Amino acid sequence: MTISTCVQRYVAIKRGLGYKFADQEQMLQNYAAFADRHGDEHVSSARIVEWASLAPSVHRSREWLRVVRNFAISMHAEDDHNEIPPRDVFGRGKRPRPRPHIIAEADIAHIMEMALTLPPVASLTPYTYHYLIGLLATTGLRVSEAVGLLESDLTSDGLVIRETKFHKTRLVPIDRSTRNALGDYLALRRRIGGSDPHLFVLSTGEPPEHASVTRAFIKLARRLGLRGPQGERGPRLHDLRHSFAVRALERCGNDRAAINRHMLALSTYLGHACLSDTYWYLEATPVLIRQIAEATEAFGKGGAA
Repeated sequence: MTISTCVQRYVAIKRGLGYKFADQEQMLQNYAAFADRHGDEHVSSARIVEWASLAPSVHRSREWLRVVRNFAISMHAEDDHNEIPPRDVFGRGKRPRPRPHIIAEADIAHIMEMALTLPPVASLTPYTYHYLIGLLATTGLRVSEAVGLLESDLTSDGLVIRETKFHKTRLVPIDRSTRNALGDYLALRRRIGGSDPHLFVLSTGEPPEHASVTRAFIKLARRLGLRGPQGERGPRLHDLRHSFAVRALERCGNDRAAINRHMLALSTYLGHACLSDTYWYLEATPVLIRQIAEATEAFGKGGAA
């Protein structure tokens, strides 16, 4: 039995247990192809480490090792000829939190406008990216959630986000302006978008992939000078989610009771399993720092902070 066949069986078991297992499946398939090319009949620790060393960064090497090591543990339970590599071959480093870029509303508008110039010209694709980026900015949705939306998920109460990261379905209310914008897009999409049930589709008639949306956003940000050349950090597509969370908090002002209510509502709106996950998305901005300073000054004068 080849390693690839073993991986297929392992992935099927994981899926049967309810895991989506998309990224992990891709890693395991890559490892299996590497092992099969070397003629491996059993899982080899040395081969796993050799393969994981090909990752573009130490962090990715650790991630590749973690995924394949779990597979190795499962295989070893069936046949002890399969080896389990050490856990810390690439160190125990914790991935640092990427510094988010809180994108100005004017810059988001420029990115949306620039999206209308994307190829192919005079097709649905540039409009899809234009409205998709706008929806991400105004709702803080994960890009996977947005590209997975069906037309039927747009209801009178808001957007139904189905089976998301934590296998839960939630309702995301949307502003009237967002609903109107989606209505404009749908009028065009229904004329030239084909029969695919997804809300957002490209000129091919198929929904965009997560990776293609990310690449398009980076390309647009570079054209506008918001990002430097390859290898330099700058605004990411995921920063739209950070920006949404921070702007929403800014609107609470100095009302501590409102902030407490807001954080719970924001956590639910973003689809987080616990409130601590929402704090990951918050970043100090001049507006928030000023509000903190004003609250501190009021407290120092004997007022309510």
